[in-house]
Amino acid sequence: MRFKRLDLNLLVALDALLRERNVSRAADGLNLSQSAMSNALARLRDYFNDDLLVQVGRKMELTPQAESLAESVRDILLRIDTAIAVQPDFVPAESKRTFTLLVSEYTTTVLIPALLSLVHREAEHIAFRFLPQTGSPEAMLTSGDADLLIMPEAFIPPGHPFEPLYEDDFSCVVWRDSAAFGDTLTVDAFLAAPHIIAEFTTARVSYEGWFIKRHGVERRIAAITPSFLTLCPLVVGTDCIATVHSRIARQAARALPIRLFPAPMEIPTLVQTVQWHKYRSQDPGLKWLRNRLQEAARLIQAQ
Repeated sequence: MRFKRLDLNLLVALDALLRERNVSRAADGLNLSQSAMSNALARLRDYFNDDLLVQVGRKMELTPQAESLAESVRDILLRIDTAIAVQPDFVPAESKRTFTLLVSEYTTTVLIPALLSLVHREAEHIAFRFLPQTGSPEAMLTSGDADLLIMPEAFIPPGHPFEPLYEDDFSCVVWRDSAAFGDTLTVDAFLAAPHIIAEFTTARVSYEGWFIKRHGVERRIAAITPSFLTLCPLVVGTDCIATVHSRIARQAARALPIRLFPAPMEIPTLVQTVQWHKYRSQDPGLKWLRNRLQEAARLIQAQ
């Protein structure tokens, strides 16, 4: 099929080339030979009267025109996929679909086990691919490389619909045998204690930066870890304190000699949400999955 002299099949090749910036990888992604992809690139260059991809050192870079085409081409293909490729009916028990979700370590620990349990009872052949929220998760959602993004409402990117799943607050965690803490946790004791914190290189706003801006004070940092899940184990055997999502803290308290205190300083409630592409609001499979996420959220809130 052609539109204004352009073979529309070339749009798929163009999308792969613009994303991979490499002829061989683009060919592999579409199960084409390298010569077939090179031929597609030559035809695209002829149509657009532009090189599109140029060799710069050992890499290929996009020309300005190619840069301007990338988002539009991906958008067109996603609209076509949404309108044509998605089946009008979705039967969970018969589906072998794989859903790709962008999730944090926190979500994987707190919410995903309940989701998998629900889905397994109803649709044992459905599979999941859980990806970390590194780089630009909103770009993966927009490009169609991810089906859903699960993230706190405060960080949800604009442009696509979302809905809340559940809420969580924060607890302060200390070693059960530490003599540095009494029966209650005061603001002074909280600020005087050495803190173990989690920090991520991809975080948009660090908790430490937010804390200083909100309360005008700095905590004394004893250790920094790249994982929320290690905060509770790391306070054991020390006089340190960690501020942890309450659901993670309660899970850890079942296995570790730790005590939990309410945070003595105000910390906004975390509202966990799920977001999907605006073109895929009527995707029956995603509607089913969003309903199962809501069920999973209700289960963990009842615990």
